Amino acid sequence: MLSRLLVIGALTGGLALCGLETAFGLDFDRLQQVLISRFGPGQAGLLADWQKMLANGKNAAEPDKLRRVNDFFNRRIVFDDDTSIWGQTDYWATPIELIGQGRGDCEDFSIAKYYSLLDLGIPVSKLRLVYVKARQEGPAGPTLQAHMVLAYYATPNADPLVLDNLNTEIRPASRRTDLAPIFSFNSAGLWQGTGNQSSKSNLSRWQDLLARARAESFE
Repeated sequence: MLSRLLVIGALTGGLALCGLETAFGLDFDRLQQVLISRFGPGQAGLLADWQKMLANGKNAAEPDKLRRVNDFFNRRIVFDDDTSIWGQTDYWATPIELIGQGRGDCEDFSIAKYYSLLDLGIPVSKLRLVYVKARQEGPAGPTLQAHMVLAYYATPNADPLVLDNLNTEIRPASRRTDLAPIFSFNSAGLWQGTGNQSSKSNLSRWQDLLARARAESFE
């Protein structure tokens, strides 16, 4: 189901989101200044490791770029909820805020991976942030949890690969039967998965995130 709906979205195209940039770049001198001014020097090493990972991956094949980025954040960032980190029920962190805190939730992981892959030269058209319902097994039986992943399309009609912090293995969407998509988006458009009308408020958070990221020098 995840694979079918995401492919349909890719083929039908998105709804333009006015005022959103489609090109990004990373100025690490500026990012270091922002990091230290907001969070102190304690996470400067993590920022340097992120920069090194990206530099080493510039000439890699796209599958290797996915692996490097997915592994870096899944291994180096601790999962935690927004209430604990920010004192808010839902906050979308920029990559610098994620690195500065050293912890984040599923949206923060996905957003940092998205910006990283853009910096590695993967086109916006190949990347989607996807809101899903994730089925998880618990003592009382399966439950559905709101979750975000990053999807990568090698071609517009390909079975997308899913980058996730819950299941750290990069798998095709057709093999992620535990995920049911709600909608997907990137900095160029919105694709409806199930016609869920809650997307408007979430896209407001995305626009706010893009504005804060631009202020930190993400272009």
